[in-house]
Amino acid sequence: MPEKIILDCDPGHDDAVALMLAHGSPDIELLAVTTVMGNQTIEKVTRNALAVARVIGLDSVPFARGSERPLVREVETAPDIHGESGLDGPVLPEPAIELDGRHAVDLIIDTVMAHEPGTVTLVPTGALTNIALAVRREPRIVERVKQVVLMGGGVHIGNWSATSEFNIVIDPEAAHIVFTAGWPLTMVGLDVTHQALATDEVAARIAAIGTGPARFTGELLEFFAHSYQDAQGFDHPPVHDPCAVAYVIDPSIVRTVRAPLDVELTGTLTLGMTVADLRAPAPESCPTQVAMDLDADRFWDLVIDALERIGAVEL
Repeated sequence: MPEKIILDCDPGHDDAVALMLAHGSPDIELLAVTTVMGNQTIEKVTRNALAVARVIGLDSVPFARGSERPLVREVETAPDIHGESGLDGPVLPEPAIELDGRHAVDLIIDTVMAHEPGTVTLVPTGALTNIALAVRREPRIVERVKQVVLMGGGVHIGNWSATSEFNIVIDPEAAHIVFTAGWPLTMVGLDVTHQALATDEVAARIAAIGTGPARFTGELLEFFAHSYQDAQGFDHPPVHDPCAVAYVIDPSIVRTVRAPLDVELTGTLTLGMTVADLRAPAPESCPTQVAMDLDADRFWDLVIDALERIGAVEL
């Protein structure tokens, strides 16, 4: 049976690829898409999500706009990586679907509560604000959610600072709530996502598909490549967010280690650092684990297969 997921995202080039993978994979049943500020403002990332939905022909699930700011802190965005639109590079079509009337937090709660316990996985690929607010508003979702698989953090690597990853550091209080809620949680962080590089070979495989969605993806990755080279010196861009979706599809492509997790909230130099306690094997009762290694070839096979299944889409 396909895995039922809610994708909570802030498109964002890699979020767009995550959305394509979730839509195109036969092993995923996408129940809802929610947006959160992060890579750009909530207005921009929400429009981007709807534009990507049109590009890939996704019109059968609700999309809802979510939190416009972190729980406590001021909004930070990443125009140096994602551009002023949050999805610079390709021409974005006008959205063809309307937003759901509910706030993203309410859509998340309603969707989880409407399904059998243990059947819905939350896949946040941006700041964890919406997920934290959902936990506080309706604590019963913690026991009903099958698992949380998030893109964020890092055991040994930071990108927004020497120790901290962007999705976590822009709302560390929300991350703390989500990490310590007690539900099964897998952190797919930079240790893994820096192995998901869109190499020239990957770009050629995507271009060979020849469809509109594939061309759109190629244009996304071309802009992303230049941004990452300029901002962080990467020869090829790491495509972070679809790694979380890929783990839900096939957990065997990622090596994980069970470990207690928390988030630094007060460190002068380490704010937003995700702290994994790896001093000794964690007990089986520990609900959190961290991703450490990725089978990159199999990961890209999943992305290519999803794009091929999406096929040609008329705009």
